[in-house]
Amino acid sequence: MTRHCIAVAAGGTGGHFFPAEALACELVRRGHDIILMTDRRAGMRETGVFAGRQQFVLPGAGIAGRGIIRAARAAVALGRGVMQARGILSRIRPSAIIGFGGYPSVPPLLGGSLLPEGRRPLLFIHEGNAVLGKANAFLAPRMNGIATSFPVVAGVPEGIPATLTGMPVRPDIAALAGEGYAPSNGVINLLVWGGSLGARVFSDVVPPALAALAPALRARVQVTQQARAEDVERVRAAYRAAGIPAMIAPFLDNVPDRLRAAHLVIGRAGGSSVAELAVAGRPSLLVPLPIAARDEQGANAQALCDAHAAWMIRQPDFTAPALTQRLTELLADRDLLARTAQAAAALGRPDAAARLADMIEARLPDLPRTA
Repeated sequence: MTRHCIAVAAGGTGGHFFPAEALACELVRRGHDIILMTDRRAGMRETGVFAGRQQFVLPGAGIAGRGIIRAARAAVALGRGVMQARGILSRIRPSAIIGFGGYPSVPPLLGGSLLPEGRRPLLFIHEGNAVLGKANAFLAPRMNGIATSFPVVAGVPEGIPATLTGMPVRPDIAALAGEGYAPSNGVINLLVWGGSLGARVFSDVVPPALAALAPALRARVQVTQQARAEDVERVRAAYRAAGIPAMIAPFLDNVPDRLRAAHLVIGRAGGSSVAELAVAGRPSLLVPLPIAARDEQGANAQALCDAHAAWMIRQPDFTAPALTQRLTELLADRDLLARTAQAAAALGRPDAAARLADMIEARLPDLPRTA
């Protein structure tokens, strides 16, 4: 395989950035050069695979859900980002660009599509959800291919090649694949996470729900929970009052070990989160983000539920009494948790980064230039 330069477009939250890093690691391992095109939220990376490599922070902002004035300003910023990206790509001439959704993907991929045909790189997007996101839906007609995390993705246009690759996960998460699930014989480890910044609803609902469990069951539970910084102390106090051992932090480090120890996970249903749960083979109770533009998280959670790999509670129904009842049923049934863990593991694709790199490389011979 000829050595190529490949641009990776990703930014914003970890849900978009983690799969980009996983793919970049695989591309570097295969001998390719990579550049990062991102937004100011992600910023320049001083650690990880992109550190010390060419990085470009482009202007831009999301348009969906904004007022008229803010949306207009965001559109102008995206326009500036597109023109800057076009100039950078014209100079560097990568063989391909791969975007991971959200507005940070728009300037590089749209800018690349505006280059003259003879200088235009191959253009790809990866969709991490079971519904094509707004940015990816806008970009899709211009793409040479789409990679998906789910076998069925709503909104993929006809005529655009789609390849099921799975969602690339961090190598230390991929290493959990195949380890299996050990049901609890005593202590029940509950992991509660809520996206990149945590979610207040879990801080409001989970502590009183656990406190209301029957004493014999409550005595077996210990919790690791992600909470917003401003909520940490009150969540700790609630668990302390209930006599439940708990580790509460705004950011959970050593996620692989925490997933390995978990008997049940409560959290959102973002693409990266459900991919990590599947690769690790862990049962989960999913509460989709209610404000997602196309209910992507609801579709993700439903896909796992349909495979008997998770349970879903919509946020309006996610109350302390409802959660107490559901946890009483789930935590008392070791066999049910184990079967659900096995079903989740059957959905995992720990080799997704390699599959995505294969998809890109399969098209690269069409562009014989080198970096």
